[in-house]
Amino acid sequence: MIVEKIKKQIAEALGKLGITSTSFAVELTKNLVNGDYASNVALVTARQLSSKTPAVSPLGLAEQIQEALPPDKDGYIEKVEVAGPGFLNFFVSNSYLLKVQKDILDEKNKFGYGHARDGQKVMVEYTDPNVMKPFHVGHLMSNAIGETFARLYEASGAMVARVNYFSDVGLAIAKALWGMREMRMTMPNEGAPIVERTDFLGRAYAFGVKQAEENPELLADIKEINKKIYNKTEGEALELYKIGRRWSMEHFGLLYKKLGTNFDYLIPESEVVDNGLVACKRALDAGLFVESEGAVVFKAEKYGLHTRVFITKEGLPTYEAKDLGLCLRKMELFPYNLSVSVTANEQNDYFKVVFKVAELIYPELAGKLKHVSHGMLRLPSGKMSSRTGNVITGEALIADVERKVSEKNPDPIVASAVAIGAIKYEILKQAPGRDIIFDMEKSLSLEGDSGPYLQYAYARAQSLLRNGKEVGLEPEVSGLEGRELLRMFARFPEIFAEASSLLAPQYLVTYLIQIAGAFNAYYAGNKIVDPANKQTSRHRLGLAFSLSQVLANGLGILGIPVLDRM
Repeated sequence: MIVEKIKKQIAEALGKLGITSTSFAVELTKNLVNGDYASNVALVTARQLSSKTPAVSPLGLAEQIQEALPPDKDGYIEKVEVAGPGFLNFFVSNSYLLKVQKDILDEKNKFGYGHARDGQKVMVEYTDPNVMKPFHVGHLMSNAIGETFARLYEASGAMVARVNYFSDVGLAIAKALWGMREMRMTMPNEGAPIVERTDFLGRAYAFGVKQAEENPELLADIKEINKKIYNKTEGEALELYKIGRRWSMEHFGLLYKKLGTNFDYLIPESEVVDNGLVACKRALDAGLFVESEGAVVFKAEKYGLHTRVFITKEGLPTYEAKDLGLCLRKMELFPYNLSVSVTANEQNDYFKVVFKVAELIYPELAGKLKHVSHGMLRLPSGKMSSRTGNVITGEALIADVERKVSEKNPDPIVASAVAIGAIKYEILKQAPGRDIIFDMEKSLSLEGDSGPYLQYAYARAQSLLRNGKEVGLEPEVSGLEGRELLRMFARFPEIFAEASSLLAPQYLVTYLIQIAGAFNAYYAGNKIVDPANKQTSRHRLGLAFSLSQVLANGLGILGIPVLDRM
């Protein structure tokens, strides 16, 4: 990237001035009026020099550095200006913009991506639903964020494994099984639509939870069911368990396909129990865990954390123990340099404890475990409730948005793609840890700040390219036509690099909205396809191609479908 070239030029200039190279930044300017890149080198260097010698003026030092900058052999920098208290502002040349446009045409769906993680192996765990329970909006948020993280890592050169760690054992599952048993006379058969079958599972779970709350004496029966599932004891409970688990997995698979996710590993909770127990025994033998009232616990206060139970007094592993086992199972399947887990922010403290234990027992995992949390998704009313008063599921939200889109475009493929784009955009447009207010009308707006707005911008560019082709006009590079647009397109590699290094997809979202808006303004003031002005039209079609390619690459990272027609 050109940033590295600018840094080398600055370092050379400092050398000419007899100044030891210091740590400084070269960043994209916030406003193109101030150039394309800006550096604070004079400000930070003047501060350091002033601590050893009489005060040095940042402005004066900036002027000296400007004079000492070596000639740009490639001709990519048109000029350098000193601004404000001592910033150096770099303006790119037409030659550089021509190169960028050629790179877009040549690299196509690889343009802008990087190599910062070449050779690394990264596991991203996300979505993590519970069998026999609804796929709620929290799972939808985790899926959108986790899938984007996986794509950011892949586009940075890493080998990525997508992991879905789903719950298939525990008291919640036992409550669902208890409900299935009590409601068995109304259970649909295998030939019923999958939505009908999973709706039954959801009702059975809700019934089991409600009855357990209202009749505490039922808990003993539910715990017995839980033990039977853990021990795989043949009988009615295990039979119902196998049916419910199979139905849930079938249903989840359809949702993952709609969301554009293809997991490399589906790891059930039941698969990590043994690993978790082995790890807990190791921690107990090492004196890291202690026994307390029959349970095995980790007294974490000395690490600034809180105490948690890893094995219950009944001898069963808790979620903590199983997540400990999951760390090991992941390493067995895919020896990683980094393992990222995406869950709701209510689990922040939980993961601090689990990861601390994992690193204490297995030092080789130190620095390789990362937890990224997301907030809650709510409606403007403040609640996520359906017309029946139940908590709305992720699938129901998608269906509601699809129905709304279908009112204007009945094509089911378009309706599904636009709905997914609208929902993912709302989730990804701000930092992952923040809560989201999902306003359906705003999320579907074609006026800006929405997924459909970006999808429409892409579709419009594709339409222009088709129109050009019909009259024998193909896109060509110029480096001059639409110069301000090209300066914006040239920023994509840096925007991507920042979004990837910080796991901040919101930077990509903001950038894509900016370039789509800029092109729409250009489109409003310029005729793109004009057979009477062929060369100008070819250059303007080059801009349309560049926009569509950068949009496609950015939306691809966000997991938002692109549509040639809308």
